[in-house]
Amino acid sequence: MGRTFIEPSQAIRDFGVKLKLNPVRHLLEGKRVILVDDSIVRGTTSRKLVRMVRGAGAREVHLRISCPPTISPCFYGVDTPTRKELIAANNTVEEIRRFVEADSLGYLSLAGLRAAVGDESHQYCYACYTGNYPTELINFEALMQGAKKH
Repeated sequence: MGRTFIEPSQAIRDFGVKLKLNPVRHLLEGKRVILVDDSIVRGTTSRKLVRMVRGAGAREVHLRISCPPTISPCFYGVDTPTRKELIAANNTVEEIRRFVEADSLGYLSLAGLRAAVGDESHQYCYACYTGNYPTELINFEALMQGAKKH
């Protein structure tokens, strides 16, 4: 099963999550669980994960994300949704926590990410986390929306 966030419909994304993950009740029942995920894009997968772990009997579910909040689409090869669809572009961390139904939610900071990947000279692109693109984009989201209509 590949990356669920790029699937074309919510039904397919939900099915993909169920295929990839199967919590083991006797390991989770009554426990405080910390889920670590690489990112939250729309939030729907994270909410499914939290619900699955709670459904398997976890007492608490805490979510930790190994990157900063994704606030801008990637135009350089990663098929991310428009800004409108990115949960972190439109909600606070507390609003996202409530949406995904976790007891707590924490993201890695941008400085923490840079340190983790050894980017002391700031050579990597962080546009999806900052909205600062390394090349000029002229109303690209509007162009993409127009292209989808044709």
